[in-house]
Amino acid sequence: MLPVPGEHAIMTKRRLVRSGAAMTSGLKFHVGRAALPFGMLLALAACGESNTYVPPPPPKVTVATPEKRAVTIYLDATGNTAAVNSTNLVARVPGFVTSINYKDGDLVKKGTVLFTIEPESYELKYKQAQAAEAAAAATVKQTQADYERQVDLQSRGTASKATLDTSTANRDTAQANYQQAQVNTKLAEINFGYTSVTAPFDGIVTARTVSVGEYVGANSQPTVLATIVQHDPIYVNFSVSERDLLRIREQIRKRGLTAEDLKKVPVQIGLQTEQGYPHTGTLDYASPTVDASTGTLIARAIIENPNRVLLPGLFVRVRVPIEKKDDALLVPDVALGTDQSGRYVYVVNKDNVVEQRNVEVGPLEGTMRVISSGLSADDRVIVAGLLRAIPGQKVEPQTAAAQPAAKK
Repeated sequence: MLPVPGEHAIMTKRRLVRSGAAMTSGLKFHVGRAALPFGMLLALAACGESNTYVPPPPPKVTVATPEKRAVTIYLDATGNTAAVNSTNLVARVPGFVTSINYKDGDLVKKGTVLFTIEPESYELKYKQAQAAEAAAAATVKQTQADYERQVDLQSRGTASKATLDTSTANRDTAQANYQQAQVNTKLAEINFGYTSVTAPFDGIVTARTVSVGEYVGANSQPTVLATIVQHDPIYVNFSVSERDLLRIREQIRKRGLTAEDLKKVPVQIGLQTEQGYPHTGTLDYASPTVDASTGTLIARAIIENPNRVLLPGLFVRVRVPIEKKDDALLVPDVALGTDQSGRYVYVVNKDNVVEQRNVEVGPLEGTMRVISSGLSADDRVIVAGLLRAIPGQKVEPQTAAAQPAAKK
């Protein structure tokens, strides 16, 4: 069938319209896809212009100038306590132990009878010696009278010289026998006294090593009955290094001290479990020579110990004042570090740059450390924020008092 005239034109027009719409739609799609990356490029370009690198601000640290105050420089050492007196109680005469007059561990006074060793036989021997002495004294008296009579008769010519000589010899022999009797009496008295074993000084008596009824003193070596130890006062022995010794001698020379003055130097003692140095005594002895093998000098202090807190053989901390500084510099001990070159602190210079400063340190005063050398009074020491401080780099210092501060 032939198309109606004009219908072909109408259909052709419709196809052209639909084709144009499709092309328009396709054009819009492709333009949209191309427009997205272009916008992103513009945004990135804008960001690149505003995000230039800005370095972070310097880290904040806390600084403080060293504290200046008067301090006493001490010699620190370690030592051991020792008894002023400690002795074994021994049987000095043979015999049976008849009584033990104390309890193990008792604190006894000087002269207290602790053991009794068969006193009866020794008492009888003492009385026997006294009787022999009395007889010898009577003989001396008799021979002296006979001698004087013979001298008188000899002067009158009625007695021979031989008789006088015999009388003289009898008198001298009697006097010698009397002296021997006196010695025997004294020995018997001493042995009788040994039957009572007494405390030679105030102290604590250890556990007994014998029992009542046991025979003691028979061997060549004396039988040890117990030991007595004096606790008050008590010695503290410690050693001083050669370097410290030279410092002490220099201070002695400067202050013009004598040997007697040194015995008045206070010594402070502290136990392992004690805070500080609660026990005080005085220097008692210093060895006249230095031990060449160890390079140390042995010294000794004597400490009053009325409560018997210190026992012989304890390990103790010792300090002795050797110098007083009126203007010492102190920094918190936590501000100090240690490396192969020794102790150091971090200081901030005028340009706020961190510097590592090596220092010589002194004793610890509470939580503050004395700085012997290496710092001046106006140095700014970093006392907090140490982990943020790097030598050679800038920091932002904040001033604070030179009080102890924890590391951060």
